[in-house]
Order: sequence, then C-alpha cells, then structure tokens
Amino acid sequence: MQPKYFRSFLSALVLLFCTNFLTAQIKTPASLDWGNDYNEPNNTVATKVIGIVPDGFYVLRQKVMASANARPRAWVEFFSKEMKLQRSEEMDLKYKGKQRDFENVVLLNGQLYLLTSFNNTAKKRNYLFKQEISMRTLTPSRSLEMICENEARNVEVEGKFGFHISNDSTKLLVYNELPYEKKNPERFGFRVFDQNFDLIWEKNIILPYPDNQFTVEDYRVDDRGNVYLLGVLYEDNAKWRRRGNPTYKYVILSYTDSGNDAQEYRIDGENKFITDLTFRPAKDGTLICAGFYSERGTYSVKGATYFRLNPETREITNRNYQPFDFNFLTEFMSEKNKEKAKTAQANNDVRRAPELFDYSLDELILRSDGGAVLVAEQFFIEQDVYRDYPYGFYPYGFYDPFYNNRFGRTQTDYYYHYNDILVVNIRPNGEIEWASRIPKRQETRNDGGYYSSYAMSIVRDKLFFLYNDNVKNFAGNQRSNRFYTYSGGDGVIVLAQVSKDGEVSTFPMATNRDAGVITRPKMCKQIGKREMAVFGERNRGYRFGNLKFE
Repeated sequence: MQPKYFRSFLSALVLLFCTNFLTAQIKTPASLDWGNDYNEPNNTVATKVIGIVPDGFYVLRQKVMASANARPRAWVEFFSKEMKLQRSEEMDLKYKGKQRDFENVVLLNGQLYLLTSFNNTAKKRNYLFKQEISMRTLTPSRSLEMICENEARNVEVEGKFGFHISNDSTKLLVYNELPYEKKNPERFGFRVFDQNFDLIWEKNIILPYPDNQFTVEDYRVDDRGNVYLLGVLYEDNAKWRRRGNPTYKYVILSYTDSGNDAQEYRIDGENKFITDLTFRPAKDGTLICAGFYSERGTYSVKGATYFRLNPETREITNRNYQPFDFNFLTEFMSEKNKEKAKTAQANNDVRRAPELFDYSLDELILRSDGGAVLVAEQFFIEQDVYRDYPYGFYPYGFYDPFYNNRFGRTQTDYYYHYNDILVVNIRPNGEIEWASRIPKRQETRNDGGYYSSYAMSIVRDKLFFLYNDNVKNFAGNQRSNRFYTYSGGDGVIVLAQVSKDGEVSTFPMATNRDAGVITRPKMCKQIGKREMAVFGERNRGYRFGNLKFE
C-alpha cells in the first residue's frame, strides 16, 4: 500500500474507532437533532440569527463581497423550531433607480425592520432608512422612511452607522462617527428609538479628549434610553500599551436625560494594568463593571476586577482586585514550569510570576444577586511571512537577496488561535467565588477562525459551551498530558458543562462527519430556555440542528 493511501486508510480507521467510542459514552445533558439539508445561493453566507419568536427564528444571509465595488445583497430567512426553512426572501435594495447599501436587520417589539443607507456624494451626506418587513412574507414595505442623516465627506472613513439594542429589547441606539476635524476631538451622532421605532432623543456629542489620545471600545443603551460609551484614554499621545507603569485609563462616558446630562468616569487602575474591561447596565440603573488585571503588562491576566458605578451619585462601590489562585494559573503547565512559577512567586518576582496570556473578554453575565460571571477565550493571531520562489527552492542552494527582490513574492499566512475558555464567577462584593477553565485548542490558517471559537447557552444554573474539537481527544487511549489541536474541517462536536459550583464536564455529542456538515459555533444561538440552534455547513450545503437540554 502506498504511503499516502495508507495514511488516508489510517485516518479513516481512527475516525471510525473514535466515532464508535463516542456512541458508547455516558449520557449527555442534551440531545442534538439535525434538521433538513438545504443548498445556499452561490457566494452567500449566513451571518447572524436576527431574532427569536415563539414559533421559530430569523436568519440573515448576505452576499460574500469579493471586492469593494461589489453590489450588496441580503436575504431574510425564517426557520421553525423543527429546524425547517419556511421562507427565504431577498431584500430589495433599490429605490427609484438608486442602489442603497445594506446596513442591518433588527427585531424590535416583535417586528422586523430593514435598515439601509444611501450616500449622496454630491451633497456629501449619508442617509439612513428603515422599512418594516412583513413577518409572514418577509418582504419589505414599499414605504421608505429616512430616520437620520449625517455629513459624510468620505463614506469609507466616516458616516457609517452602528446599532445596539437594550437588554429588554425596547430601545435601539443608532450611532455614527461625524467628520473628523484636524486637531479636534472626535464627534459622534446618537439617536435613541423606542420599541415602536419612534425617536426618543438625538444629539451630536463631542468627546472631551484629543483624537490621538482616546479609543472607543463599546457602546451601550440601557432600558431607560440612557447611552454609555466605554473607551481607553492614553496619557502620552500614543495609542499604545506597554510594560512599566500603566499609561492609560479606562473611561466611561454617560449621556442621560435625553443626552443633556453628560458625565465622565475615569477608572483608576491603582497601579495595576486593567487589561480588559466591560460593563452592563443593571435594572436599578447602576453599571456593573468587571474585567481582568495584570501586574506584569497589558496582555496577560493575574486576576479579576469588579466594581459598581452609580451614574447619579458618581460613587464607585464594591471595588475589588482579586488574583486567581496559584493552582488555577498553573493548571496546564508542565511540572518543570510549575516549579519555576513557584520559585518566582516565593521570591515575589512579578516578571516571572504565573499569569494567563491573550484572553479576550467576551461576555459579562449579570447575576440576580448583583454578582457577575465573566466569560473569556484565549485568542491570538500569528503571522508567518515567507518568500514564494518560482521554482520552489532558493537559487544556487543559498539565500540570494538580489534574486529574492527580483523574482520572489512575499507571502503571509495567518494562523488563528482560539484556545481555552475562562469562566469566572464573582460575588456581589467583588470576590471571586470560583474560576474554571475549559481546555480547548483550535488553530486554523487563513480562514479567520471560521469553524473555531464557541457558542454559549445559559440553562437554569448551568452554563453550556459548544465547540469543535479534535476527535482524538475523546479516543479514550490518549496520554493524559497530550492534547490534540482542532485544525478545521471534520472533528467532534463537544458540549462543555459548567455547574453552579464551577465544576467542568465535557461531553462529545457527535462527529461533524456523521452530521454531514461542519458546525460553525459563531452562528449558533440559544433560541429558548432549553434549546440552542446549531448551525453547520459544508460546501454549498447547510442545516440547523436543535440542541435540547434536559
């Protein structure tokens, strides 16, 4: 048997063995039932679950834009709870012979709205329009209503619109950057609409900092229609984080009383690096803020920080910085590195003390008692730059700079790493109740991590995470210290359960090969108290599955 055929045979044999092993596992906390197979239109991709209604959910599909001059196209699709496609309609983006740009489709108060824009280059204005979409036929109404406009001297740089919906889905924030004026602070336009899409208030605001010292990270609108902006203020005119003492501060700007009351809250890190921070408006109007901090630099994590901010009194309460314990920080280290970490900690060597690296904060879940749960994922991108020679080898058997410049082409590969999931449960007083890590290794090349990362569901007092993994990790005979990487394509669909006390359990659900599609976690979404819509695709085929929790 030739080597390449032997390798294919061996891979198939391993997959068959692993599949049989999976089916013999203990009972899982959920069941996955796949719906029908469908073919997607050429050069299109499902981009998000728009919203959920009692009998199903709506999905947005868009054309893959191969070039900047390509004409945008968008479809709205409706799937039943049985994962059956009931209807798919393309949105008409033309009006009076003019082509509009697609912006978004939102679900407010049980009503779908199509949002489009048109850039008038002659007047240097950008207009935003809304149309109701029939919940039955999925066709936009003929009535086109302009809901805002702004100056846009260069639509590629400014004039674009962003959107955020409040937690109770009764308020919609539409924001956009206004034209930049040299040596002046950035300006933004805010418009807040109610659940019937009636305008509550609008205001153009000027940030109180020079443009080269401030970076906006997030926008939020609460259930009362107040707007909050989270950003980073740099002290040295350089938007860069580096070692040494923190040279930046997180800042929250609030706009209440219909935008008439503007307040600034600077978050003092108390000589610690706050490496990531986010916030959520609570029902009582306070802001729950939480994130990670480091004592070493700006890309590592030593522990969690938590505090409550009262926008009315400007008081910060329940503030706490708590490090993760040593065993948690070194859980997946080799014995040799653990010993080095012990020595560093004993000697109070901050530079060599154990910390976690490259974690991106994804979720802040508010607990009913005022506490919070943080969810983060280790994420980073590596670049491999190399020279592509015409004949596949260096001329003359050695590196020749002259030949390199004349004939070689520089190529860059991007490796996307989506690794461990971090879950931190924080008490109302800011203390860490427990912290857990879900081991995961995903590395893919030049695909943006298309099949990587995870989907999350909250079911009663448990958290569930769905992701793709290497089937060898569940073969039952691998070494305890060996962890195989998922590199895209076929693998096993894994469900990780985090209980109320932080205990982690993982369950292999099925292989992607058995499903006939490759699961795309970023498109999966919880659609009920005990249900998640699981999306998978392969080539032009796709299907949804219903993950039902016990």
